[in-house]
Amino acid sequence: MTSSALVLRHLAFEDLGILDAVLRERGYQVRYLDAGVDPIDDEAISAADLFVVLGGPIGVGDATLFPYVAQEIAAIRARLELRRRTLGICLGAQLIAAALGERVYPSPGGVEIGFGPLDLTASGAAGSLGELGDSRVLHWHGDTFDLPPGADLLASTPACVNQAFAIDEYVLALQFHVEADPARIEQWLIGHSHELMTGGHDIAQIRSDAARFGAQLSVRAGKALSRWLSEPS
Repeated sequence: MTSSALVLRHLAFEDLGILDAVLRERGYQVRYLDAGVDPIDDEAISAADLFVVLGGPIGVGDATLFPYVAQEIAAIRARLELRRRTLGICLGAQLIAAALGERVYPSPGGVEIGFGPLDLTASGAAGSLGELGDSRVLHWHGDTFDLPPGADLLASTPACVNQAFAIDEYVLALQFHVEADPARIEQWLIGHSHELMTGGHDIAQIRSDAARFGAQLSVRAGKALSRWLSEPS
């Protein structure tokens, strides 16, 4: 039986990346909703077997400038009330936290961009994220969030305490990126060039780190997602 995966995308190049093949191998039929283009369909979002909310350059605090942000939060809230399996990555994790009533705000540790280590908690190491091992993951965020009630903290970094959380088996929220295809990192560097250059980030280092760490991360991230999807919701 085919399962449905509905994916909310905020930038064309920030798609499912390496996770697309994992979902299709598990029998998911993938469909995208492009923010600002496609209407936010609450019924379709609630009905999908899996809902994935991807990253983007805007933030929860930009809802007054971009009205669809509030629409996204409302749709996510309705889905979470049904305890339907939901994966959030970067902005997606922040939107989940907002939908659960938590604050999303500029990270006291500042902007975190580039490949770096991740400190898994005991819960994180014991669960699906344990498949990441000591992989360096791609960080690309400036905001953080407070941990929702009932959530298990799964990972941290020195700059950002709340890097990942889970709620039972139906929510997995990741502040960092595991989906980015290292073979397509140039799209990220071009698409976010203004942020990178004005922020003084080392573009060449990100490029070389993608070549150095990307293959291992891709394999392990695929195993992590597959394991999470195998857990009963």
